[in-house]
Amino acid sequence: MPKKPSSRSHHSGVTTAASRSGGHQSSATGTRTAALLDPVKAYGQNFLKNPAIIDAIVAKSRIKPTDKVLEIGPGTGNLTVKLLPQCSALTAVEYDPRMVREVTKRVEGTESHHKLTVVQGDALKTAFPYFDVCVANVPYQISSGLVFKLLSHRPLFRSAVMLFQEEFALRLSARPGENLYCRLSVNTQLLARVDQLMKVGRNNFRPPPKVESRVVRLSPRVPAVKVDFREWDGMVRLLFNRKNKTIRSVLDSKATYKLLGGNMRTHKAMKGAGAAMDVEGGGGEGAGGDNEEEEVKQIVRNVCEMELYKDRRVTKLDIDDLLGLLAEFNKRGVHFC
Repeated sequence: MPKKPSSRSHHSGVTTAASRSGGHQSSATGTRTAALLDPVKAYGQNFLKNPAIIDAIVAKSRIKPTDKVLEIGPGTGNLTVKLLPQCSALTAVEYDPRMVREVTKRVEGTESHHKLTVVQGDALKTAFPYFDVCVANVPYQISSGLVFKLLSHRPLFRSAVMLFQEEFALRLSARPGENLYCRLSVNTQLLARVDQLMKVGRNNFRPPPKVESRVVRLSPRVPAVKVDFREWDGMVRLLFNRKNKTIRSVLDSKATYKLLGGNMRTHKAMKGAGAAMDVEGGGGEGAGGDNEEEEVKQIVRNVCEMELYKDRRVTKLDIDDLLGLLAEFNKRGVHFC
């Protein structure tokens, strides 16, 4: 039984003449059955079949002759064979062993065969090599995980040109005040510039998916924004849980004060400020905890009364607003992780 496809990269294959021909061809001639190339629903495979779209993706990838390329989900290799002449080396990561065999066969005997390395594995678990440009056609199930794995990869790459389901792609670039603006939007835009490149209709795939798709370019910010991403994501996760509320409405709750009070105690202990209290047995729950929760409550209310943040709704905050808000809280000893 195949594993669940929650963390795989394997719907970016493209059909070949053999896969569309129907029926069987002789194995003696080195060809294969059409069934070998059938998409597997459990893997989330929808094969891109329009060569014009493939050519456009290659062009928008802006690959240089000296570039090393990472392709995620090469499928049957129609995109791979177009990428190889453009770069110095290409590493393809593919989960489906049928597609590993297919893309390898497609390239054997060509002038570019020496540039290709095919790695069979889960894209979310496989260590990526150094690369300059990434090209990927991504199953919905792993879209978010793959985006943040790529953006945390070091050294930084130049760009990633990726084909996503349309709503996910639009969330990546959504702006403050838009319905799709969410935690995914701000986390992605903190780390990268997002460019919407083109829309790809569902009929360009076999079988057609239920939704439209879009090609997006992610370009990591250089230099990277200097922020503790754990702190940032802790705050953003909390705020965007109720994004249409004001900052104060979201944070002004007993559960939040308990959480942030606990974080404050931890940070004080890490700095050694709580050592004497711990010796006396006062560092756990009780009066000390209540005091810190009250301290956090007052800090939250003070920050939320600042002119920049007073009566501001979370969904209207941009990256700079959020960075400033985090800095104000951290400066006053409030931490989100």
